[in-house]
Amino acid sequence: AVQFAARLRVLSGLGGRREGGSLGAAGARVVGLGCETGVTALERFSAALLANLGPRRTTANPHNRRRAIIPPVLRRALPALATVAPSVAQRLHLPRTLPHSAGVALTFDDGPHPEGTPAILAILAQADVKATFFLVGEQVERRPALAAEIVAEGHSIGLHGHRHRCQLWLRAGEIVDDYRRGMAAIEDATGHSPELHRPPYGIYSDAGLRAARADRLRPLLWSQWGRDWRRFTTPERIAALATDHVAAGDVILLHDADFYSSRGSHRRTAKALPLVMAELGRREIGTVLAV
Repeated sequence: AVQFAARLRVLSGLGGRREGGSLGAAGARVVGLGCETGVTALERFSAALLANLGPRRTTANPHNRRRAIIPPVLRRALPALATVAPSVAQRLHLPRTLPHSAGVALTFDDGPHPEGTPAILAILAQADVKATFFLVGEQVERRPALAAEIVAEGHSIGLHGHRHRCQLWLRAGEIVDDYRRGMAAIEDATGHSPELHRPPYGIYSDAGLRAARADRLRPLLWSQWGRDWRRFTTPERIAALATDHVAAGDVILLHDADFYSSRGSHRRTAKALPLVMAELGRREIGTVLAV
């Protein structure tokens, strides 16, 4: 609990804000739980937290320890662990995969981007592959034609939020407003209302998860990621991480924009995407839309 609380304090103090008042590259690395050394600690903490959830257990035997009471702030933050702890995701019914799917879903967050999105669309078109794009409302408002092009080319879309902000630091009303502004921007640009949702950094708060379901948005996290938002990585490393032990039903997370990550990261993603698709082909795994 101390480790988790410390990480929450780190999140609130991150600077480096960029376009749209969002957290910058440092924020993406830490809030997105990209620090490899932190993942194991968070997984251990989430397992301990799950073991202690529920009503306090009373017993006449003084040698039996009573079940701990989890502070409300940690209960409210529990959904944030779902990206690194499959047991938490399962407990909260937050899908990270597409069960019974015959293929892998390629997904892209943070666009549309004036350079990254067209590059990704061109690569997908050449390979005749469809993907799912989780769009940011403020970027859709700046580039509505590009958002419409994504849909016109047969890809599916989801909501990533109107602004790219960590839900743990937003009030419930702010989250509801963010969802509705984002959905309105996407619908105005594409003529389609998104049904899928993935929060910034993959982090739901309790209020955010409740609001998504109240708006009939279907959450979808991921089971594989290339960590392509990092500054010190390569296309080969991105592809290797994204396809490590990949199997049918997996959801791969990549990014077609660098608004909220290291500058120019979308170029490495564009170079990694053919490698990812080649590896899927080598393993005879097809691709599917996350619908």
